[in-house]
Amino acid sequence: MMPTREIAYQLLLEYNQTHGLIKHGLAVEATMRHFAKHFNEDVEKWGIVGLIHDLDYEKYPEQHCVMTEKIMREKEWPEEYIRAVLSHAWGICSEYKPESLLEKTLYTIDELTGLVTTSALIRPTKSILDMQPKSVKSKWTDKRFAAKIDRSIIEKGSEMMGMELTQIIALTIEGMVVIADQLELDGRLAS
Repeated sequence: MMPTREIAYQLLLEYNQTHGLIKHGLAVEATMRHFAKHFNEDVEKWGIVGLIHDLDYEKYPEQHCVMTEKIMREKEWPEEYIRAVLSHAWGICSEYKPESLLEKTLYTIDELTGLVTTSALIRPTKSILDMQPKSVKSKWTDKRFAAKIDRSIIEKGSEMMGMELTQIIALTIEGMVVIADQLELDGRLAS
């Protein structure tokens, strides 16, 4: 079966009802699409992989990736998609080390989209629309800020990609800006 964006989105909604997890999937999708354009790669494939990367997280947090693999195999998804999704949790709950550029990018930006989101939400504007990488980097060493986000994964991913962290942050912000309204990072939450 060749997955489409619509199939992936419906699958995401079938296994996730939490607004935050759905927004995270959309943020990773938008960022993966942006990176795919940057690298002249398959925008649809990269976006789909980003959209469903945490497919099982809400219903099966203790079996994260295990259940996603089972679901994807039952639905006869291509091996390349399955492997990419599994590699995003390398060293956490998956032994699949990111190898392709798609896998390395997903591994790197999964955590980073969360850090970008949190950084945007503490700004007075609560907007990503005019945010710069320095807004994210200024909080990088503050371990209390977005404490659950593992910066070492982002740094390791950056090394694997052979890119400067600032450039990866900039591309991540650019990707998320495209759907700032869907992510509620367009300033509407500012008081």
